[in-house]
Amino acid sequence: MKQIDQFNGKKVLVLGLAKSGLAAALLLKKLGADVTVNDGKPLEENKAARSLLSEGMKVICGSHPVTLLDEGFELVVKNPGIPYSNPIISKAVLDGLPVITEVELAGLISEAPFIGITGTNGKTTTTTLIDEMMKKGGKGTVLAGNIGEVASEVVQHATPKDHVVIELSSFQLMGIQEFRPHIAIITNIYDAHLDYHGSREEYAGAKMNITKNQTDEDFLIINADQEALLSMAGASQANVIPFSVHQKVENGAYVEEGMAYFQGEAILPVADIALPGSHNLENILAAIAAVKLSGISNEAIVHVLKTFSGVKHRTQFVREWNGRKFYNDSKATNTLATKSALTAFDSPVILLAGGLDRGNGFDDLLPYLEAVKAVVTFGETAEKWKETAGKAGIQLVEKADYMTDAVKKAVALSEQGDVVLLSPACASWDQYKTFEERGDIFIDCVNTL
Repeated sequence: MKQIDQFNGKKVLVLGLAKSGLAAALLLKKLGADVTVNDGKPLEENKAARSLLSEGMKVICGSHPVTLLDEGFELVVKNPGIPYSNPIISKAVLDGLPVITEVELAGLISEAPFIGITGTNGKTTTTTLIDEMMKKGGKGTVLAGNIGEVASEVVQHATPKDHVVIELSSFQLMGIQEFRPHIAIITNIYDAHLDYHGSREEYAGAKMNITKNQTDEDFLIINADQEALLSMAGASQANVIPFSVHQKVENGAYVEEGMAYFQGEAILPVADIALPGSHNLENILAAIAAVKLSGISNEAIVHVLKTFSGVKHRTQFVREWNGRKFYNDSKATNTLATKSALTAFDSPVILLAGGLDRGNGFDDLLPYLEAVKAVVTFGETAEKWKETAGKAGIQLVEKADYMTDAVKKAVALSEQGDVVLLSPACASWDQYKTFEERGDIFIDCVNTL
């Protein structure tokens, strides 16, 4: 990692722990900062905070007292999930105190260039595809960011020959000042996280931060099928590389007559791609653009696209059994994600759906249920799903108590040639700790058929 001295001797407040706060605090101490950590969880329940105490840091737990700012901090590093409406953050901003997230720290110390991926949907799939293609093409990579690895921790081991492939949320991007990816990708922008950002404009602006420090030596890969996004990209100083599943874009990645192209060069037939769905085709085109700009061969790209069956819990192919194909899309915790999953299949679908009741209905999915021949419902929203299925004219509707029961009922309702799809459109917390737990149980049930 780069040895920098800009934090040496500075008083820094790290607000909020979790993985990113812990990593930021340890890094800042290594860089010579005088670190104070503040976390809402009480000290006796806070293993991370206690570990920092043993490192000689000042740790304040159990609340977020605004009076902390009276101690003369020169910088605040906040957990991305803490909103700017937090009293400490809002006062820090009012006082002109810099507020960053740990991604900014990662950018300052990394010896490796960044490929940064953001957007409302498709970030994780695009990030994973790029990482797989780069590795297959012989490039060293470090996977980081919102995909599960704390950037400021893992980039410490990156070399100038590596590439940091980093998934970035709008929350992380709001807290950058100098962070500059050599290649930036915005997969798409839809309404999301408006409870955090307050407006679509602020949310979109946060996403556009990914390119704010780019120059004409860098690249911005954007979805040309979204006119608003294409328009916003006009403000970037980077070379704009579009991708489109609907139109030919000379300078970018596109599909024409069943073939995927990059800048006029044929890459592979779309029919050879293992990952289903038009939404995944967008992710694939974005990934192709990024790795072609990084010098990856077509041979490596084709190998990955012919064999990559999806990120776990995101329209993940599980297995084929007795002529039925099973897909795990447990990550679909809202209707937008389930729409994407449903449009991926032409075969008849047995849909497993339901979960935590957040007060919304599912009528916006009605246009997407044409291929669904049966629904197995579960969780708090089971009755709402039964109602929606009735409106869609779906006659076969079964209610299940838990996932094991749901899979048995789905199999009983299915025939050869059908797709059995878990895409709940709901969070999992009514019955399971996480969507991962829900998906893993589904996979176990399918694999024991």
